[in-house]
Amino acid sequence: MDHSGHGMTMDLPPFTLGRGLEWSADPFFLVACLVGLGLYGWGVVRLVRRGDKWPVGRTVAFVIGVLTIALMMCTRLNDYGMVMFSVHMVQHMVISMVSPILILLGAPITLALRALPPAGRGHKGPRELLLMFLHSRYMRIITHPAFTIPLFIASLYGLYFTPLFDTLMGSKPGHIAMMVHFFAVGMVFFWPIMGVDPGPHRPGYLMRMLELFAGMPFHAFFGIALMMASEPMVETFKNPPASLGIEALSDQNAAGGIAWAFSEIPSVLVLVALLFQWYASDQRQARRTDRAADRDGDKELEAYNAYLASLNAQGR
Repeated sequence: MDHSGHGMTMDLPPFTLGRGLEWSADPFFLVACLVGLGLYGWGVVRLVRRGDKWPVGRTVAFVIGVLTIALMMCTRLNDYGMVMFSVHMVQHMVISMVSPILILLGAPITLALRALPPAGRGHKGPRELLLMFLHSRYMRIITHPAFTIPLFIASLYGLYFTPLFDTLMGSKPGHIAMMVHFFAVGMVFFWPIMGVDPGPHRPGYLMRMLELFAGMPFHAFFGIALMMASEPMVETFKNPPASLGIEALSDQNAAGGIAWAFSEIPSVLVLVALLFQWYASDQRQARRTDRAADRDGDKELEAYNAYLASLNAQGR
């Protein structure tokens, strides 16, 4: 049986990295990646042409983020991922944890708000609709930790340990929907934590760190459960094709190790990004305070000195 609709996955030779990286484009993700890169490039060019600056680092982060999706979904990794749990888990982890982090660091919404022209008075254009969406009740709900953390956890346990996973893997549209879901879950989970773009839910930096570490232990436990299982737990991967030369349980154990490792690596990357953002925020606040002091002659300091002088006079 061909699970995927991607080709003759039952006849795949034993997996090697070279074979996995061969070109085998999924049309949906190929078009999505090209459209994403094209729109981002249009926004950057529009800003540059009118004399505005856009950080090169953001562009680099966004492009690499989109390319990680293309790497997972437009190569034979996507074919091997239909019959090898370990390769599928690499796809899942990259698309849900690496790609969203990089794309969010690219600040695509901020770019869109700066690049899109405002509509005329009394009209609503793309920019106005985007602002309405950002400030909607829907966005407040889906970016709140009471929603994002359970969703992040349910996307592991509620998918892999139920028949839903096998159902989705049984068709090409189902597989595409699952991968889009993984990406969307990663976006809404990491956006309030370390996204550069404005959002309805943006707590302080300490709370963001707590949100980050609230979900990661469940991710690690999921990986450990797969590593320690004594029998295959997911029907789709119970009988790998003989041409692959692998054993289902050892492949599942490898998938668990990958899931466990990915609970650590992105956490460190996000933590580093958060610390840099925190430092930059403090520096901006300090510069604003200095500018305010320059404008008003540092009245706050003068008032404080007068207060100390009054205390000293009372002491006498």
